[in-house]
Amino acid sequence: MHRLQQLFTAAIGHEADTIEPITAAGSNRRYYRLHSVSQPPAADVSLIGCIGTSREENDAFVYLARHMESHGLPVPHVVAVSDDGMCYLQSDLGSTSLFDAVRPGREAGGCYSPREEALLARAMSDLPRLQLLTVCGLDDSHCYPQPRMDEQTVLFDLQYFKYCFLKPTGIDFHELRLEQDFHALAASLLRPMALPEVFIIRDFQARNIMLTPVDGVPGSSAPFHLTYIDFQGGRRGPLFYDLASFLWQASARYGDDLRQRLMQSYLDNLPAAMQAADITPTAAMLAELQPEAFGRRLQEFALFRMLQVLGAYGFRGYVERKPHFLASIPPALESLRRLLPLVQLPPTLADVLARLVETQATPSGKPTGTLPDASALEVEVISFSYKRGLPVDTSGNGGGYIFDCRASNNPGRYPEYRSLTGLDRPVRDFIETDGELLRPTSTPMCVASSSAASPICRWPSAAPVASIAASTAPTTQPIAWRATSESASTSSTASWA
Repeated sequence: MHRLQQLFTAAIGHEADTIEPITAAGSNRRYYRLHSVSQPPAADVSLIGCIGTSREENDAFVYLARHMESHGLPVPHVVAVSDDGMCYLQSDLGSTSLFDAVRPGREAGGCYSPREEALLARAMSDLPRLQLLTVCGLDDSHCYPQPRMDEQTVLFDLQYFKYCFLKPTGIDFHELRLEQDFHALAASLLRPMALPEVFIIRDFQARNIMLTPVDGVPGSSAPFHLTYIDFQGGRRGPLFYDLASFLWQASARYGDDLRQRLMQSYLDNLPAAMQAADITPTAAMLAELQPEAFGRRLQEFALFRMLQVLGAYGFRGYVERKPHFLASIPPALESLRRLLPLVQLPPTLADVLARLVETQATPSGKPTGTLPDASALEVEVISFSYKRGLPVDTSGNGGGYIFDCRASNNPGRYPEYRSLTGLDRPVRDFIETDGELLRPTSTPMCVASSSAASPICRWPSAAPVASIAASTAPTTQPIAWRATSESASTSSTASWA
């Protein structure tokens, strides 16, 4: 952060008063909001600082942002870049994304209001210009990691799906035949077309579109426009890719009718964008823009995009444990299920994907949308010493509760129990009949039960947390105690089942 502060001071003339971290969803880059307070308040300055992990990736963003801005496209303004290229400052676009703005419609199961649909349509209307004007005069040597979408990049995305999602599910398949089908799908996606090659943003979705006030003051009530971010992985490629990325965003819940209307918004604005880019439509281009032909090609790209994002969800969710990627897996599999009958695929790939959506298998080894029987509930109860630090959560889920039960009557304080453990009947009788331990555990029981009654789509086999940890499946069975320890006065472990 010190380097960002130096950049801010050099660019603005004084230090930032506050530097706040911003959560990044799927990126290893670190983002911060740097803010300085001035008098009058209208002179306040707020910028976003980025500390990257790759100079080439940072260079791609900086070059593309400046190139796109030179064409009048709504992207962040790059304010300053460090000498080594590892960090930079950009304009602050606020904190409200298009994904946030249409949340009510999404949470209503895809019932978007006219205002929400109009926002989505604005993004679709902007996309042709973003694609066609960016490619004008583009020096693709700055594109990271590849200058264009080719067979190598398609196969990379398909391998990403295979190794980060498909293989961990345990679904059996013929490795060589699947590889052959991957090559066949790549050839189909990249077959020659009359429509012009464009700049594909690669991750064109509602999360990466910001609602920015026209007065430039984040949080103001002024009218806003849409500004586009997260294009540093962009490259030359077919125009279908970005359109598929937006319309089939896994968690968006766009219905078929809405998806059709949004696609039409794109097509309605494509001729003007082509004219702005000095592209004259040919008869062959117009033929490829006919709804039936365009729709078939778009569905093929949508299916490919769904495989690519499932690979990302497998890695970001199950390896890096990022919650919103885990939550996106069930709707992504549902979108894949709906696409399969619409796209002609090579036989082995078609069979593997059909089995994948039929079983709803995930890299956790468990089907999505289902939970184990109540008898499978496992709750681990761990005592510990504050002097030695909190127990380690080996489950990786990061959940659970810690309760301080040191006020309870500990049998280890009494000489007659010090040589015994929790497995011995006298200790168990003391705990159950004395009552001082059962009273303080009643509140933890209520808290843990409330979480256990709201299961989610994944669950740990055990979630060790000091004093009480609960998995996410409910149970009505009576508590059965099992305790082991070195002595009643030291550490002990108990499980409820």
